Amino acid sequence: MHKTLMAFTVIAVASTVLLSAQTPSPIVKRDAGYTVPKTPWGDPDLQGKWPGTDMVGTPMQRDTKLGTRNLLTEAEYKQVQARFAKQAAQDQADFDLDHATSTPGGDVGGPVSPPPHWLERGKPQYQASLIVDPPDGRMPALTTEAQQRQAKLRERREGRGPADSYTDRSLYDRCISRGIAGSILPVIYNNGNEIVQAPGVVAIRNEMIHETRVVLLDDRPHPSRQIRMWMGDSRGRWDGDTLVVETRNIGSFAPGIGVNGGGTRHSNDITITERFTRMSADVMLYEMRIEDPKTWTRPWTIQFPLRRDDHYGHHEYACHEGNYSLFNILSGARADEKAAADAANR
Repeated sequence: MHKTLMAFTVIAVASTVLLSAQTPSPIVKRDAGYTVPKTPWGDPDLQGKWPGTDMVGTPMQRDTKLGTRNLLTEAEYKQVQARFAKQAAQDQADFDLDHATSTPGGDVGGPVSPPPHWLERGKPQYQASLIVDPPDGRMPALTTEAQQRQAKLRERREGRGPADSYTDRSLYDRCISRGIAGSILPVIYNNGNEIVQAPGVVAIRNEMIHETRVVLLDDRPHPSRQIRMWMGDSRGRWDGDTLVVETRNIGSFAPGIGVNGGGTRHSNDITITERFTRMSADVMLYEMRIEDPKTWTRPWTIQFPLRRDDHYGHHEYACHEGNYSLFNILSGARADEKAAADAANR
């Protein structure tokens, strides 16, 4: 097996897979003898493109039957391989069907290109879940306050359709933001992440919705908690070769902690702490710890590897340009309402 692939997918079986509440065991090991390169000004060099595509398909939460085990057995891994192979075969069948029915000289495919072109599939992983702490790989229970907050949100939605207004659609649908978690968690496409450094500053760019965070390393404090933003205010520091980024001032109006910004909405008091650690020339261990005592009964941690690919096509993501999705969703809902009203009046 290729050395990089081993580092990316296999945890040493000889090691005990135990995850403590404070410091989850890394799911990849640093290459023996590897030294993190330095920038000309002496900081660890994390620059490059680090897409999360390989992790697409790894579940956020662990199957309960696995308990505290976040490493699949060989038999379980073969089942994952079989599922990926079945998906690849179906993708190819869809592509072949679209190709066979396309008009001569026209574009291959229908309104949306077939899966092999449009979607990004991941690779089978031994990692059983993206959540590594709590040890069972499950999101912690909501606090009583958060449950009451969720109930109020449901009450506000009662009697409303999925598209009565643009405000009924997600922040992702509206091309506003997917939030910090939603911008880096692996999804169906556009999983590019890029890190650019300069003295005293690190820029983290996510491909989808074209988010860019500028992380200052000069120990200046966060602004007042009264200043709240979609992506919060990020401050960074070095812990050895690891970049630690603490983000506060994330408004409760921001996306939830989940893929594409879905999931439970948090409070204004949330703090997200990320750790970026190079494990080899082309593997970065990424960790995100979420702390919000007004929403979850305990902190929890997501952890997964990113693989460097400087040839990745990280392009501008102009979400609104030529995008008729929201217009069509709202106009379609109005058309359905009119049709229903006309039928009722007959």
